Amino acid sequence: MRKTKSKILVAMSGGVDSSVAAALLVRAGFDVTGMYAVNYDEPTTDGKNCWRGDYQDALRVAAKLGIKLLRWNFVKEYRRDVLDYMYREYNAGRTPNPDVLCNKFVKFGAWLDRAKKEGYDFIATGHYGQTKNGKLLCAEDNNKDQTYFLHQLSGEQLKCSMFPLGQYTKPQVRALAKKFDLPTAAKEESMGICFVGEVPMKEFLEKKIKHRPGKIVLNGEMVGEHRGLPFYTIGERIGVSGHNQTLLYVVDKNIAKNILIVGDENSPALYKKEITLANVNWISKPKKFPCSCLARLRHRQELQKCTVQKNGKKFLIKFSQPQRAVTPGQFAVLYQKNICLGGGVIA
Repeated sequence: MRKTKSKILVAMSGGVDSSVAAALLVRAGFDVTGMYAVNYDEPTTDGKNCWRGDYQDALRVAAKLGIKLLRWNFVKEYRRDVLDYMYREYNAGRTPNPDVLCNKFVKFGAWLDRAKKEGYDFIATGHYGQTKNGKLLCAEDNNKDQTYFLHQLSGEQLKCSMFPLGQYTKPQVRALAKKFDLPTAAKEESMGICFVGEVPMKEFLEKKIKHRPGKIVLNGEMVGEHRGLPFYTIGERIGVSGHNQTLLYVVDKNIAKNILIVGDENSPALYKKEITLANVNWISKPKKFPCSCLARLRHRQELQKCTVQKNGKKFLIKFSQPQRAVTPGQFAVLYQKNICLGGGVIA
């Protein structure tokens, strides 16, 4: 990173990654301001704001670095563009990825728009990825690479975004946090729902989605009753009371008939060699189709060889090897070498 007086707004979540991202930018000589975003404000069981603890951590880091920390509110945008979408998708029997939508519409949508209006040149985050001339490149740390969650961004959004951790591994980031003596150096990572916290997804959904029981079917025969299709994910292992074959997996959903279809772990229905992608966002679109690519159907999955061809407004992905638990509503992300081309929703 070259030394400049560009104005950078660093999104600080109170975690170690965004803390180190801010520290690196300060060290590099940028004009840095921190920003903590309140995106979800439902109180916890003890009546406190769910974001208060992380905000206090971000304040301590900002004080250590000698930078200002703003607190902006995006509760309305997060509810409209992430939570409402998530509930609609689950109600329709699909399994969405709220983190992808949050990046597209909130972090690099609403946050970036306001940052520009207030005179900042770039927004920076603690994501593990890299940008170059509006392209999205994989991070140095393959295990932490987060381009899967960033693939819906546009080239224009990427040109105004900075990912200072892109060339570091997670152990290196932890070491830097200790070197900078940051208050969050030993803080554990949050693994919960984006901005909501470590709440089990089914428990979270039950607040908004009603139970609609229906049949659980194995090999055409009813073997039990489910609570409602939104509460199950393709590939999920479930127990069926009184059934002698206890290890059963969700292999499909019949939305029209409200039926949950299950099978064993080797069920052919659990594997697919072709999928269709809708609403594809191309950051770096291939020059011609069909083309050879690598694909990832979930974060941290090993890249899978495939070919991509146009199918009207959608795209057909053909894999070299069958893919387990392909989940409608999730995203498939496409790569060539270390460049993230983009991706779309699994139809």
